[in-house]
Amino acid sequence: MAKSMLIISRQAPWSGPGAREVLDIVLAGGAYDLPVGLLFLDDGVFQLLPEQNAKALQQKDLTANLKALSMFGVEDIYACGTSLAERGILQEAVDEDILQLPQSVEIAALIDRYDHVITI
Repeated sequence: MAKSMLIISRQAPWSGPGAREVLDIVLAGGAYDLPVGLLFLDDGVFQLLPEQNAKALQQKDLTANLKALSMFGVEDIYACGTSLAERGILQEAVDEDILQLPQSVEIAALIDRYDHVITI
């Protein structure tokens, strides 16, 4: 049985290469049928906001990659409810397919379910 992997994305989408690297790792894991989960935590929740203007920063838009996750078999996508609230992001602004975990206890339980955890 393949080892499971949870990737935790903690960086805002345009703060550096971290957000893109997270999506690349998750997509690669999904392409190889690894059990992969993705958790958006801290400033990483900003990646979930729709209608980001990547061209203004001369960057490539990450929205298409997020939408492609299910095509690669990545269904386990989570967001920290506390991180969303602290940044003024309404729960309704986040895609309904993303499970919001309101408490740190739930996040700790999620992390414990995976064999490997990578934080970027």
